[in-house]
Amino acid sequence: MTQRNRKLIGAFLVVGSIAAWSVLATSIYLALPEGLPGLVLIIYFIIAGMGWLFPAMALVRWMARPDDTARID
Repeated sequence: MTQRNRKLIGAFLVVGSIAAWSVLATSIYLALPEGLPGLVLIIYFIIAGMGWLFPAMALVRWMARPDDTARID
């Protein structure tokens, strides 16, 4: 697979993973009990806000991989 194709597929996967993560994080937030202290909520939002980074970093690393130069024609 060429790097150009990986970047196209990866772009859609990054957007999809961010959308899925936001739905998951929102569902978890709505399931939290009411009346939690503000500090607990801030910590949750920091973790939830950064949680999409790890899958995105793996996808970007995959997208940036150079093309295979050894071709058998």
